[in-house]
Amino acid sequence: MPTTVTAHGLIDRAYAIDLLDAVQKYFDLMYDCDTSRFNQVFAPTVQLHGFREGKMVAWPAPVYRDILDKRKSPKSANSPRADEVLLIDFSSQTQAFTKVRVRVNTMVFVDYLTWHLIDGTWLITSKGFHVESNDGEI
Repeated sequence: MPTTVTAHGLIDRAYAIDLLDAVQKYFDLMYDCDTSRFNQVFAPTVQLHGFREGKMVAWPAPVYRDILDKRKSPKSANSPRADEVLLIDFSSQTQAFTKVRVRVNTMVFVDYLTWHLIDGTWLITSKGFHVESNDGEI
């Protein structure tokens, strides 16, 4: 992986590798819904926005964690796993943006994730989600 260039300079390769590791933790959480790891992926101040059933919703961290707690995990349902990174952009050594696609049971989401490096850990501070498909087709 080459060094990433931002408007403010170079991002060391290690930052990109650490961010990709954090994205993998996000994918793992979406697949197994093991919320004991929720705080390793999401900042406590995270906000999530997207359309559900035709209405815009905004969820703070506790609400989203509860949603994951109640969701039948794709892992427990033996659902096929499908996740991919579509875009990574660094604005600095402490802020990045990723666009990802992830399948959760029969729903396929495209998520815009804003990340901040907080106390040495990449955490999601904002998530915008879009339901791309309800039939599992990517």
